[in-house]
Amino acid sequence: MKFIYPAIFRKTEKGTYLGFFPDLESCYGEGDTLEEAVEKANEAAYDWISLELSEDGELPSITDPEDFPLREGDIVRNISVNIRFYEGWDE
Repeated sequence: MKFIYPAIFRKTEKGTYLGFFPDLESCYGEGDTLEEAVEKANEAAYDWISLELSEDGELPSITDPEDFPLREGDIVRNISVNIRFYEGWDE
């Protein structure tokens, strides 16, 4: 199943990029480049969503990116996570 959540990426004072998901509490990824931060954020979202589905199956609703309080220089990207369900998965 495919899940798509928007993430906000910001350049930090250290010159790295931090990506976080307003809808996924404490889910973020950081990298030296934007591409690396996107990759790390994708991994974090995969782990976050997998854990939520294994515990109670309830995922948060998706906020429209137009409703995000963005700062100058913020970059919004939709992050797609593919999770394969297996036999015995409790949906």
